Amino acid sequence: MDFMGDGPWNWCVSDLVDPDRVMGALAGALERPVHGMVPGADLLCDVYHVGGDFPTVVDVYVTPAGVAEETIASAVAVRLRAAVLLPDDTINPTRYVLAEPDGTLRAVHVDERETDDGPERRHVRPCTGDDPACAAPAGCDRSRWKPDPTPERPAAA
Repeated sequence: MDFMGDGPWNWCVSDLVDPDRVMGALAGALERPVHGMVPGADLLCDVYHVGGDFPTVVDVYVTPAGVAEETIASAVAVRLRAAVLLPDDTINPTRYVLAEPDGTLRAVHVDERETDDGPERRHVRPCTGDDPACAAPAGCDRSRWKPDPTPERPAAA
């Protein structure tokens, strides 16, 4: 597996997870050793805790080339049995992709607040195309992760 992909990857997990457990899940998903912030290591991973609904922050440096970030995040979510939030392909600051514990990937919106300890993310809700955050200039309809209308929240006309 070649390194120097599109990284870094910046994720957060919906549970308070021990750094060794996160690195083990990532190593299993990548089939490659993962190290903490050890100079000279192939794949570096920093794990720390903040507040909010996604209190474990995971920063992966020197990411592998040719591997889709969302595929690995989904595999890590399954291994941790916890949801993993990762940035989507828009520049909408409230929009993310949620990798659920069963491996499902879907677009969501999240409220984010910067703190001294790092960003806290709260109030995850599906991206339906009807959320006020969907009206941002970096529209959700431009993403490959399309809004998912529901009977309760139909897409905006």
